Amino acid sequence: MSFTVEGRIVLITGAASGMGRLYAERAVRERAAAVVLWDVDAEALHETADSLGGAGSSVHSYVVDLASLSEITAAAAAVRNDVGIPAVLINNAGIVRGKYFWEHEQEADIALVMQINTLALMHLTRAFLPELIALREQARILNVASASGTLSVPRMSVYTASKWAVIGWSDSLRLELREAGHRHIKVTTLIPSYIRTGMFEGARGPLLTPLMDPADVVDKAWRALLAGRPRLQLPWSVALGSALRGVLPQPVWDVVAGRVFKVYSSMEHFTGRAQ
Repeated sequence: MSFTVEGRIVLITGAASGMGRLYAERAVRERAAAVVLWDVDAEALHETADSLGGAGSSVHSYVVDLASLSEITAAAAAVRNDVGIPAVLINNAGIVRGKYFWEHEQEADIALVMQINTLALMHLTRAFLPELIALREQARILNVASASGTLSVPRMSVYTASKWAVIGWSDSLRLELREAGHRHIKVTTLIPSYIRTGMFEGARGPLLTPLMDPADVVDKAWRALLAGRPRLQLPWSVALGSALRGVLPQPVWDVVAGRVFKVYSSMEHFTGRAQ
């Protein structure tokens, strides 16, 4: 029998807007028993929760600073007490800094990006994973990484590092669960290129890699999550770039990435949005 969210609890980070909100809307449409929304933006979070209320699923919102382990721990305890153990974890929240490494502030940029983009995923998953293992019921985890976690990108070194770490951790977790016999829990790693959410405003998609529609990415990621697919790279050119990077000598790859695919110049006009 295929996995569905119907009758189950779904927890989504970065749920107040953008793709997080789209995941929440999808969970409600597919009759999740409860949809748990985490975000640091209290106003947007409450607006999203209000918009989803009355559609069949119970909606629970928590203002959480994902840069804080203590807040993650407290919010996880509150969810456990108020709602129950989520059968679906969608680690969606993330931030980006688009500048040279030496222009990054130690706390506001380097530490914050790593805390939100990498450590928060680990802390949230760790908060519920032992119970998901013990329950022996089907569960799903979606970890949102990035194509920049497979290729070096100038003006995005810390973001790239954070997503590189997510890919390694997420897939290692998948293998650990399988090795330990906990096959009822499936881990999916989403590896997309630039998405038109405003987060990467000003960035230019490399050759054969146009900026993607958020709804289309969420649809594909959702189906991969339900199917328990280990990895989803979007669009197809992301897998091509990873393959070429693995076989070409570094000087040749630098020419291909820089002059042909324009990967190295994709962040030259980045403006982003307020984080």
